[in-house]
Amino acid sequence: MTQAHPASDIDSERDNTPPAAPAKSRNLGVLRAMLDFLRPYRLQVLGASIALVLTAGITLSIGQGLRLLVDRGFASGANPQMLNQSLLLFAVMILLLAIGTFTRFYLVSWIGERVSADLRKAVFAHVVDLHPGFFETNLSGDIQSRITTDTTLLQTVIGSSVSIALRNLLMFVGGVILLFVTNPKLTAMVMLSVPLVVVPILFFGRRVRRLSRTSQDKLASVGSFVGEAVKNIKMVQAFNHQQLDREAFDRHVESAFDVAIGRINQRAWLSTAVIVLVLGAVTAMLWVGGHDVLAGRISGGELAAFVFYAVMVAASVGAISEVYGDLQRAAGATERLLELLTADNLVTDPDVPTELSEPVTGRLSFDRVRFCYPSRPEHPAIDGLSLVAEPGTSVALVGSSGAGKSTLFDLLLRFYDVQDGQICLDGVDIRALSLASLRQQIAVVPQQPVLFTGTVADNIRYGDPQASDEAIRRAAVAAFADDFISQLPEGYHSFVGEGGIRLSGGQRQRIAIARAILADPRILLLDEATSALDAESEYQVQKALERLMAGRTSLVIAHRLATVVNVDKIAVLDRGQLVAQGRHSELLQSSPLYARWASLQFDDGAPVDGQAIDSEIAQ
Repeated sequence: MTQAHPASDIDSERDNTPPAAPAKSRNLGVLRAMLDFLRPYRLQVLGASIALVLTAGITLSIGQGLRLLVDRGFASGANPQMLNQSLLLFAVMILLLAIGTFTRFYLVSWIGERVSADLRKAVFAHVVDLHPGFFETNLSGDIQSRITTDTTLLQTVIGSSVSIALRNLLMFVGGVILLFVTNPKLTAMVMLSVPLVVVPILFFGRRVRRLSRTSQDKLASVGSFVGEAVKNIKMVQAFNHQQLDREAFDRHVESAFDVAIGRINQRAWLSTAVIVLVLGAVTAMLWVGGHDVLAGRISGGELAAFVFYAVMVAASVGAISEVYGDLQRAAGATERLLELLTADNLVTDPDVPTELSEPVTGRLSFDRVRFCYPSRPEHPAIDGLSLVAEPGTSVALVGSSGAGKSTLFDLLLRFYDVQDGQICLDGVDIRALSLASLRQQIAVVPQQPVLFTGTVADNIRYGDPQASDEAIRRAAVAAFADDFISQLPEGYHSFVGEGGIRLSGGQRQRIAIARAILADPRILLLDEATSALDAESEYQVQKALERLMAGRTSLVIAHRLATVVNVDKIAVLDRGQLVAQGRHSELLQSSPLYARWASLQFDDGAPVDGQAIDSEIAQ
C-alpha cells in the first residue's frame, strides 16, 4: 500500500485489525501461558518466593519490635539498657530486611527480563513460520508492537508488579492476623472497611482491563502508520502527501490518547476510593484506640503496634489496587501476544515427510490445480491448470495482470496450498515434503528485489548462510555485480540501508540474482528478473541468467516477450487457465492472444520472430 490515498482511506484501511477476543475466555489461558514460561526457572522463582516471604515476615515483626520499644524503652521506669536492647533488635531486623529485599528485587527482576526475552523469541519463532496469508489481515506494525511493546509491559509486570502484589498480599494477610492478636475490637472496625475497598477494585478493574486492551491496540495502530509512512517516504513526498499524513497520524495519536485518558481516569477513581475508605477507617480506629489508652484498657505500645499494622494493611490494599491496574494491562498485552503465539498456521509440514530421491532432477508438474484466495473464495485464481516442466528446461509464464502467474509461484513455494489437484516435484506431491526440503530446492528472484538491512555480503549470503567470502564474490561476478560492488566505499562490507535504499534499482536486482546464484538450486523462479536494469545491464544479466538456468528447471514470469523468446516452452495464462503452450514461433501461429501481445510490444505492430527480438535486445 502506498501513501497516495486520501486520509480517510488510510484510516479505514489501517484500522482494519481483527477484533479482540472476549476477555473472559482468555483468563485461564493467560495464566497457563505465563506459568509455562516461568516453569524452566523454578529455582529462581523459589529463591524469590523465599526472599519475599522472609521480607514480609520481617516487616510484620517490626510492629512487635515497635511495641516493645514503646512499652519497655520509653515507658516510665525503663532503663537505658532496655532501650539499647530494643534498638539493637530493631537494627538487626532492618539489616535482615535490606538483605532480603536485595535478593528479592534481583531475582524477580531477572525472572521478568528472562521471561520477556523467552516470550519474544517464542512469538517471533512462531510468526516467521506462519503462512503469508496471515499477514494479509495482520499489519506488520501491529505485530512488531506486540513483540516489542507488549512484551516490555509484561517484563515490567513480572519483574516488578507481581512481586509488589504478592508482597503486599502477604503483608495484608499477616497484618490482619496480627491485628486480631493485638486488639480484636479495633480490628473489627478495620475489617468493616474491607468490603468497601474490594467492591470498587472489582468494579473499576473490569473497566481498566477493557480499556488497557484497547489502548494497546491503538498504540499498535500508531506504530503501523509510522512504519508505513517512513518506509514509503519518497512516495509520500512525491505526491505532496505530508500534510494529509500528518492529519491522519494526529487522529491516530489523539484516538490513542483518548483511550489512555479513559484508562487513567478509571485508575485514578480506583486509587481515590481506596485511599478515602481505608484511611477513613484508620482515623476512626485511632479515635477509639486513643480513648482506650486514656482509659487504661490498652498500653501505648499496643496502640502503636496496632496503628503500624493498620497502616500496613491499608498501604497493602492501596498498593494492590494500584498493581491491579498494571495486572489488567498485562492481561490485555498477554492476550494480544497469545493471539500471535496460538495463531493457526494453514501451511504445515506433514506428520511424516517424504524424502526426495537423490539426485533431485527438478521435474515439475501441475495437475488440474485449482486455487482460490481466502479473501476471494468465489473467484478462482488458478482454475484447473495442468502444466509440466521437464528437468533442466525453462518455462515462461505469460499473461495479463491477474492471470495467475505469481499465484503459481506462491503455490509452488507452498505459501498457500491448492484446494484441488496437486503440484509434484520429481513425482512427489509437494504437500508430502517438509517445507524446508521443498524450499531448499528453489531460489527466487522477484520483480522487486528484496534486500535486508545489513551489508552487501550479508544479502548475497542469504542464499547460503555457510558460503565463504570467495563464493560470494564468484556469485556476484556471475551476476555482473562485482564491478559496482567493488566501487562502493567498503566493497562487499558496505551497508545497503533499509531495504537497500542506498543502492539503485538495478544494483539491488543484481544482488538478488547473485543471491539466487549462490543458493545453487534445482529450480529457479524468475519474476521478470531483468525489469529494473538498463539496456546494457539487462543484456549482460540476461546472458548470466541463461548460464545459470542451464541444467536447472526454470519458471519465468514475463511481461516483455522479448526476454523469453528462447525458452523451451511458453505457457499462456488467462484468468487462471492455461489457454496455450509452445515455443514463441509456434504460438505466433496457434494463439491469437499471444500473437496480439507480441504485435503490441514492437514498433512495427507485427509479430516478429525470435532472431529479430534477440537482435533488438543486443542493441
